[in-house]
Amino acid sequence: MLSLSSPLQCLPSNMFMKPLKKLMVNSRNSHLRIVINSSSSDMPSSSSSDFMSFRQMNMPSLGLSSNNDCASKQSYKWQRVLLKVSGEALAGDNMQNIDPKVTMAIAREVASVARLGIEVAIVVGGGNIFRGSTWAGCSGLDRSSADYIGMLATVMNAIFLQATMESIGIPTRVQTAFRMSEVAEPYIRRRAIRHLEKGRVVIFAAGTGNPFFTTDTAAALRCAEINAEVVLKATNVDGVYNDDPRRNPNAQLLDTLSYQDVTSKELSVMDLTAITLCQENNIPVVVFNLNKEGNISRAIKGERVGTIIGGHLNSAVAEIQ
Repeated sequence: MLSLSSPLQCLPSNMFMKPLKKLMVNSRNSHLRIVINSSSSDMPSSSSSDFMSFRQMNMPSLGLSSNNDCASKQSYKWQRVLLKVSGEALAGDNMQNIDPKVTMAIAREVASVARLGIEVAIVVGGGNIFRGSTWAGCSGLDRSSADYIGMLATVMNAIFLQATMESIGIPTRVQTAFRMSEVAEPYIRRRAIRHLEKGRVVIFAAGTGNPFFTTDTAAALRCAEINAEVVLKATNVDGVYNDDPRRNPNAQLLDTLSYQDVTSKELSVMDLTAITLCQENNIPVVVFNLNKEGNISRAIKGERVGTIIGGHLNSAVAEIQ
């Protein structure tokens, strides 16, 4: 006996060429239940192969990657990355708060790697519009209120970047650390991971949702939460130097650094909370120049660009023990 609980149109056309022996209609639901009694003589000689081909034809698509896609993803160093874009970088030449040319350049480079199957999440800063630590104390503005205003600035940047990315066909979701349901999704870890798995770019806005924490800390936190493999910090310089290159023309670009180097030498790469969080979770940090064409895509693919910080804390501890 072959029993099908589905609408009539789901049945192959050759099923109606045989007389129906029994028809049952279930009135308790909207589906039509058909039970067909058929002997082996009623079925075609190649019934098993026909049924399998029919089953494959009507199987829903699960969105699984093909072997070729998997092979292409295996060739890249990172499979899931978190890109940290500072607010100052979005300002471009500082003639306006947001430079559309900069956001379009970011969108195109992210799109080029997203289409290769690499999962990309982005954390944006808000310093191009409002920096809480700078404005705290002005006109009686306390630090907490100033930081909340700065968080709202990151949401503005995120929505602008989302619109730019979707204009070139890249599906994008903005998630905020506190609820702003009319303009963005609330941050939900599992939902963010699911968006990434479906090939969508996820932009995290509003920092951590708490005052006294920078967007660098938010980048390290979100990276650890979504199991990303690296934090890519896009800045206006080529990487980390042993001295300020704007004051010292002989300053040297450093290729690699340890977490301890950053903290002990007080290098202004990330704040102490962010770099410590990366160290505890073995998250490498790549610092590179956003303004050089192709740098974003090269960094996301894992190519040598800028300065790479840390990433091997546990192995080093194991050797010492």
